[in-house]
Amino acid sequence: MQIPQIPNLIYLAIPFFILSIIIEVLIAAKGKTKAYETKDAITSITMGLGNVFLGLISKALVLIIFIYIYENFRFFTIPFTWWAWVLILFADDFTYYWFHHISHESRFFWASHIIHHSSQHYNLSTALRQTWTGSFISFIFWIGLPLIGFHPVMIFAQMSISLIYQYWIHTELINKMPRWFEAVFNTPSHHRVHHATNPQYLDRNHAGIFIIWDKIFGTFEAEVEKPVYGLVKNISSFNPLYVAFHEWISMFKDVFNSKTNFLKRLLYFIKPPGWRHDGTGMLSSDLRKEWEIKSKQ
Repeated sequence: MQIPQIPNLIYLAIPFFILSIIIEVLIAAKGKTKAYETKDAITSITMGLGNVFLGLISKALVLIIFIYIYENFRFFTIPFTWWAWVLILFADDFTYYWFHHISHESRFFWASHIIHHSSQHYNLSTALRQTWTGSFISFIFWIGLPLIGFHPVMIFAQMSISLIYQYWIHTELINKMPRWFEAVFNTPSHHRVHHATNPQYLDRNHAGIFIIWDKIFGTFEAEVEKPVYGLVKNISSFNPLYVAFHEWISMFKDVFNSKTNFLKRLLYFIKPPGWRHDGTGMLSSDLRKEWEIKSKQ
């Protein structure tokens, strides 16, 4: 099996990440807004560095899997042409939408994704607050792409492009983009909604590059009320190890310590965050329904 060279687009973008964060800090300081908290930003950057380091391992493993599927089971052979790159742009983004959506609906995937939502601040450093475990499991959503016939190099390149695109939308310095842009693409306004804990914003705007998926599948919410960032139940730690693994530990505690049958214990992996086998849990959908009732009164 020949292992192709994958372009390290994320690594090439690191200097831009650093420079843009410095600029955002200076602009925020000049405007006397508290966009950054030192401990929080350091935690986010540390999580990002850990993600890059562990990504060296996870990407190597996933690349081997994708190449094996591509070389042995692909339905078609999609060439490296301009139209193929257009196709992979939409195919990857569609895949990302469902991965992101399910990461909010299944606690097993939420255990990794929660890291990205754990900051109570919204700035460019928040974009770097990435999972240490998700790369080892999230690839299953992308298995269909090499099966269809997209070369692994194309897949990994487009996944990197998507992550780089999503970096700039983690800011409060940009209010709204032009109306046509807001209608098609994911923007800072749309993504602020996604990071908010306001009941009407919970589990909304899962887009990567194109916001059209949320509009098609009914998960779009426009930014109206000022977002409050973080988790429904915020963590009180800046320890990167705690941030990375606290939800995994909590989930497995629920699985092994709950006084119920084996099948219901397994549901703690499948059901949404907040679910309890005895019906005492509170889901984000429950919080949203409560808000909808109150807003109509």
